[in-house]
Amino acid sequence: MNKTASRFLVSLVVVMMLLALVAACSAPTAAPSPTAAPAPKEQAAAPTKAPEATKPAEPTKAAAPAKTVDFPEKGKSINWIIPYPAGGGSDVAVRITQPYFEKAIGATVNITNKGGAGSQVGITEAVKAKPDGYTVGHANWPTIITLYQDKDRKAAFSRKDFLPVAAHVTDPLAIAVKADSPYKGIKDLVDAAKANPGKIKVGTSGIMSPEDFAFRTLQKQAGVQFSIVAFDGAAPGNTAIAGGHIDAFGSGISSQLSLAKNGTTRLIATLAPEGRDMMPGLKTMEDQGYKGYFGLTRAWFVPTGTPKETVNALAAAFKQTAEVEEHKKKMSDNGQLVRYMGPDEMVKFWDDMEKFVAPLVDEAKQSAQ
Repeated sequence: MNKTASRFLVSLVVVMMLLALVAACSAPTAAPSPTAAPAPKEQAAAPTKAPEATKPAEPTKAAAPAKTVDFPEKGKSINWIIPYPAGGGSDVAVRITQPYFEKAIGATVNITNKGGAGSQVGITEAVKAKPDGYTVGHANWPTIITLYQDKDRKAAFSRKDFLPVAAHVTDPLAIAVKADSPYKGIKDLVDAAKANPGKIKVGTSGIMSPEDFAFRTLQKQAGVQFSIVAFDGAAPGNTAIAGGHIDAFGSGISSQLSLAKNGTTRLIATLAPEGRDMMPGLKTMEDQGYKGYFGLTRAWFVPTGTPKETVNALAAAFKQTAEVEEHKKKMSDNGQLVRYMGPDEMVKFWDDMEKFVAPLVDEAKQSAQ
């Protein structure tokens, strides 16, 4: 091929490429793929709020910590008020408990005996104390209930003034006579009362105490009349029976065991089945043909208004104390059986005891008139 033909072919190819390029540029644009059309623009649309996710997060409040209590404060002691003179069952129980409780709570305990008016004086002082947990009252149930149920006593407190903390022990009641007494059992005492109406002196640890109710119940069953002498606690009553100034004395068995074991007195009955194990051969009232189940419960309280956390701290220490085997053995040797109840259990126990005691209070008042 000559040079002229070659140039002609190159020129032809270039022209054809230019024509193809021009045709491509002038062709219509291909239709878009069938996707959803964009939403039309709103006219004068108000500016929308930023999505919540884009807002700066507000600082979140920390969860409130569980409420705690700094009780007892380091260096502060706790005061126990015992509403009976020294030497009785309540006093002994408290003094056995003191060192174990001090270890559990981590504070020193000071004990004050404040007897008078069948425990009314000491209970009044304890319930009127500052409600901060540093003054704790000790009392016997049902005696504490009779104090405010008997309107004639004009107690300066009622149920609403107390917060129960913990039950400590139960103490079966027992009836003692002097060791050389002719009365060997309850029937002998009843027969003597029949022969000498109103002259057989029987002592109690206080007016409307559990043993006071027990003797009044026995009077009604047997159709006799005793001369009931109320002492201010078990200690003076034991002194009276040991000296022969009364014919019989009723109280918690714990306050009588030492005199019975050394031969000064003799127990002729217990008023609760648990009492049988305290002395060899000791029989219950029911064993001797007379109905009567009486015992007392010793427990702790604080004034209403004491913080719940403080009450719980005290209750926890009493519970820990109650679980110490050495403590339980010492209480048992003393005639008292450890029976722990916490604040909630004590509320129900108190409710039930109020219902039980109410008719006995009315009967005692009527028979005393």
